[in-house]
Amino acid sequence: MGCRRGLGSVLAACLLLLHPLPSPACPVACHCTLGEADCSEHDLREVPQSLSTNTSALWLGYNFITVLGPHSFPPLPGLLLLSLPHNYLGLIHSRALVGLGALQELDLSNNYLTELSPETFLPLTSLATLNLGSNRLGVLEPGVLSTLPQLGALLLQDNPWVCSCSVLPLWRWLSHNRDKVRERSSLLCRLPEQLNKYPIMAFGNESFRQCQETSLSAEHYITFLIIGPFSFVASIFFCIFMGSITVVYHNLRREPHFWRRSQTCRGC
Repeated sequence: MGCRRGLGSVLAACLLLLHPLPSPACPVACHCTLGEADCSEHDLREVPQSLSTNTSALWLGYNFITVLGPHSFPPLPGLLLLSLPHNYLGLIHSRALVGLGALQELDLSNNYLTELSPETFLPLTSLATLNLGSNRLGVLEPGVLSTLPQLGALLLQDNPWVCSCSVLPLWRWLSHNRDKVRERSSLLCRLPEQLNKYPIMAFGNESFRQCQETSLSAEHYITFLIIGPFSFVASIFFCIFMGSITVVYHNLRREPHFWRRSQTCRGC
């Protein structure tokens, strides 16, 4: 009996070896190995939702993804690399990257991004490399980059930068973080026409003197919005008041003449 039981245990172990435990989920359009999912070049229009939670690298390049919404990504707490180049990405929701706090490298190059809100990258406290090259960015708000405390490499080349006063915040950040900017020579103005292909990094403080002198804070604009209508209403009441006083004054001046004429007529 003991030999039979021992033989049964050995057979059970062999069967387990022949039928290993199921591997983590991998979307049909992807190729998964050792926690990495390559979903490139599969005509995808959205991020696959059946990715394993232990995915550490996700490649989604050369697809047709146009929008990253607030629920575009499944839970991926261990994702370190996210690559989305050569899509048609034009909009990233402010909460699209929530839950990707471990992310260290993000590639959004060769897309159609025209603007980014400061809240977009707020969850990415560990991000070290960000590639925004070859998009349609004309300006970049300073808050977009200041929310990335670990950022060590930034690529912004081949964007149609508008070199007016609106580029001043970006120029300031670049000037204080030159060691973090890759391919600095490719940061060129597109507009205005007279500055086409002029390097942004070649500007100096004197280039923005007029912007610094005339720039107003949000508090100033709010003050003007409050004072403007109030002043308009006050001026109307002032004009009515002054007009009324003028009319009364002229009437008072005419009354003595009227009485004199009345007295003269009575004498006649």
